[in-house]
Amino acid sequence: MNIRLILAVWLAKLAAFASRKFGWKGSSLPGVVARKIYKGTLADLARQARKGVIMVTGTNGKTTTNNMIANVIETGGYKVVINQEGANLITGVTSAFIKQASLLGKIDCDFALLEVDEASFPKVVQEVKPHYVVVNNFFRDQLDRYGELDTTVKLVREALKTLPKVHLVLNTDDPLVAQMQQVTGHTASFYGLAPNQRSENETKQTRESKFCPHCGNELHYDSFQYSQLGSYSCTECGFKRKEPEVEARAIHNLGTSLECRVRYPQGEATLTINTQGFYNLYNALAAFSVGYLVGISVEQIQQGLLKYKPAVGRMETFYYHGKTALLNLVKNPTGFNEGISTLLSIPGSKNVWMAINDNDADGRDISWLWDVDFEHLAEAQASIETFTCSGLRGEEMALRLKYAGVPTDKITIDGDMTAAIQKTLEGPGESAYLFSTYTALWPAQKILLELAEKEETHVKGLPSVS
Repeated sequence: MNIRLILAVWLAKLAAFASRKFGWKGSSLPGVVARKIYKGTLADLARQARKGVIMVTGTNGKTTTNNMIANVIETGGYKVVINQEGANLITGVTSAFIKQASLLGKIDCDFALLEVDEASFPKVVQEVKPHYVVVNNFFRDQLDRYGELDTTVKLVREALKTLPKVHLVLNTDDPLVAQMQQVTGHTASFYGLAPNQRSENETKQTRESKFCPHCGNELHYDSFQYSQLGSYSCTECGFKRKEPEVEARAIHNLGTSLECRVRYPQGEATLTINTQGFYNLYNALAAFSVGYLVGISVEQIQQGLLKYKPAVGRMETFYYHGKTALLNLVKNPTGFNEGISTLLSIPGSKNVWMAINDNDADGRDISWLWDVDFEHLAEAQASIETFTCSGLRGEEMALRLKYAGVPTDKITIDGDMTAAIQKTLEGPGESAYLFSTYTALWPAQKILLELAEKEETHVKGLPSVS
């Protein structure tokens, strides 16, 4: 019996209780307290996962992918520990275990599912040895925190090299991710989208990286999905997109859901997810791949993904007097560009709200807004009735829209978030789309819950496997 572990768990649970009592969010506080008392808390709790640890890292989609994996694993009949709220620093990961630990420091779970921030990934894998690591994508994100993109990629790459044995689950369409098998020597499974799944207009975005990660020469692309994701090859060293074991094609937008055909080693299946956003198909394919690798049946994988409900700000759907409103977290150029693509794919007229903060959790440097393709919004502004800008940097957001070519008579700055959101919901558009950086997200969701009704996802009939 480890007395220090028991004491750490007790006091951490007490901190969590106090946090809830006083209305603090504090999802990482129990982990902070536990690690102060006993540094080995995370390692001791994590090794109790009977079937192992599955980690998800990368820039965009970590929370969605991790939660999708949880749905799949639980549908397969297994118990999980998960940092579901997206607290993905080492303290947040520790808190996830504290939450489910008994007062004697015991964990009853089959799998631990951990979303891990890229910068924290090296620290976490020092204490927790994962059996599977999913890497989604790499994009520029919070330059004042992560530095340039090469720095982020190197952090993850070097941390993976320290692991004696791990199975990688990699996005084959991202060359920065796909390189991880070759440079680490670990076993890997690949997932991706069949080439040419998007229109030419949808793929006209800023490319985060266009050079071979091995030899530095410019990559040749036959087609793009978005940003640097696509069908690539290097004519100098031979590095190219690997044929994925799990691949999606025949993608259909069904309004509030997406459907596609998925090819996997033993056949094909129809896959439906009850959320919007082309990028969410990558998250679903990662979850499908993990489920398949750990032995979940394809029927259970389908059912688990069909039951997925978006986390806060991950394309959450609300209804206001019959009008649809979507809340979308944005934190870097690629994520914002994909949000814009989703917005423009929605039929009918829209009202748009954008809240930009520059607190520590958002990143102090907001120059990344100038790398977002707001010009696409300007080109399609006939379908957008109003643009309302809020947040600590609402004025800068409005200025960026003006320089992108959005008519100034459509742009309003309103620092009162409640009034701004209500104005957006009540505007002349047939639907509303709300963009928010991280620290504005929870207040925005709270306001929406007070003003509108949140969609409850209803599971439809299970698609067939063929």
